[in-house]
Amino acid sequence: MKDLSDLKILIKGGGEQASGVAHKLFYSNFKVCITEIPYPKAVRREVAFCEAIYEGEKEIEGVVGKLVKDKDEIFKLWKERKIPIFIDPEANIKEFLKPDVIVDAIMAKKNLGITKISDAPLVIGLGPGFIAGKDVHIVIETNRGHNLGRLIFEGEAEKHTGIPGVIGGYSAERVFRAPKDGIFKAVKKIGDFVESGDIIGYVNSEPVKAKIKGVIRGLIRDGLKVGRRLKLGDVDPRGIKEYCYTISDKARAIAGGVLEGILRKINA
Repeated sequence: MKDLSDLKILIKGGGEQASGVAHKLFYSNFKVCITEIPYPKAVRREVAFCEAIYEGEKEIEGVVGKLVKDKDEIFKLWKERKIPIFIDPEANIKEFLKPDVIVDAIMAKKNLGITKISDAPLVIGLGPGFIAGKDVHIVIETNRGHNLGRLIFEGEAEKHTGIPGVIGGYSAERVFRAPKDGIFKAVKKIGDFVESGDIIGYVNSEPVKAKIKGVIRGLIRDGLKVGRRLKLGDVDPRGIKEYCYTISDKARAIAGGVLEGILRKINA
């Protein structure tokens, strides 16, 4: 059997859930590489490795992700115990890396057509949009609730409800969205405490306001072009600032499902 520490895992996407997966697999001593688009729009940026696209590096709970521009740098970063992040929307790097595992963690709620079950010995898809046994080998349930993190070997995950999960008794009220197309300009930042009615930022000249009291847990990057109704951020009514900078329970549950799926396949 192949030494597990030599296992190469390619993760598509560097957002919140993808980063939770990458973090767990890194600390499980696998060789992890992330692919991303040129201008990602993560909301929970303090726990999203895709921020390295803008900053060069991003550290999450002791793990560093670093932007690389040359595919040969990937091996150098693995030796330095860091996660390489490669701008590659189509994930064409798979032809070079020949990963043992591919995880589609883009969370697009659909298969964008760039993930096929034949892409690697084990292909895992997060959430709705993938059919286990057809598009991927395993689907991981991503909806909050009893089945969160569950492995699906036949069929699909639960449909996307469009309703944010309940935290502190609030659901849709936690989230603020773009009122129109335009450029987002932030007034507040992640970790700031707000009251209901406080202005978070503007899309062009139109204000975006908090609907509830709490701490800003997620906020899209300042200066990005946004579309009407795009999620710009969220308020955590629990008001615990430390939660803004640590991986969520949901991301850890999903990551645990991915790790289980890998071990079930490789350690069979």
